[in-house]
Amino acid sequence: MAAAHGRMSDSADGTGDVKDTEEADRHSGASGPPAFRTAVDALRSCRLRPQVEVEPTPAPQRLAPYAYALEAVVVDGEQELADGRLVLLHDPAGHEAWRGTFRLVTLVRAELEPEMAADPLLPEVCWSWLTGALQARGLGYGEPSGTITRAGSHYFGGLAERPAASQIEIRASWTPREGLGGVPDTAAHLAAWCDLLAQVAGLPPAGPGDASVVTLPQRRGPQSR
Repeated sequence: MAAAHGRMSDSADGTGDVKDTEEADRHSGASGPPAFRTAVDALRSCRLRPQVEVEPTPAPQRLAPYAYALEAVVVDGEQELADGRLVLLHDPAGHEAWRGTFRLVTLVRAELEPEMAADPLLPEVCWSWLTGALQARGLGYGEPSGTITRAGSHYFGGLAERPAASQIEIRASWTPREGLGGVPDTAAHLAAWCDLLAQVAGLPPAGPGDASVVTLPQRRGPQSR
């Protein structure tokens, strides 16, 4: 994964640099209310299964007053089986749609065998991977929402030798239940999100799973690193 690069300012007097730095701090966990900093620290200290490589990435700056983002890739040797992004949003004043002060937003993608992508139950199964991952770790959450998208590519002409490819994409968000000090257990939510990534990638569960989660066969190992 590429390293994140800061944004340079064209301001001659340097005030633009200060503004950009302050804005970056608000979305990097370097500043903000104690609850936000505690939640970000927990994300940074979380221990994850070795097949999932996670690193910080620039966070969106218009979704909430404070945000922190991670990107991840599931690897098997030199192959990338799935990838995703997880964003932690925080609004100290609360958000009516969230029904809380924190929100987690995610995008997860992986390639599938074309015949698997044609399964009419695939969207329900993929949604069960997300809710099952949260439930398996005993996490409280509310206001879940999301979309499951499957897309197929067929190649013609000079590209006709390429096999057809299908991709599943999960976009979702949920409000983590807040604990002591108004801080959710973000480390556990990150671990559950990595369980989802592993599930989408076709890896076996790291521990006892949720019997309500349906497992599909091994997904296509898509990308070489």
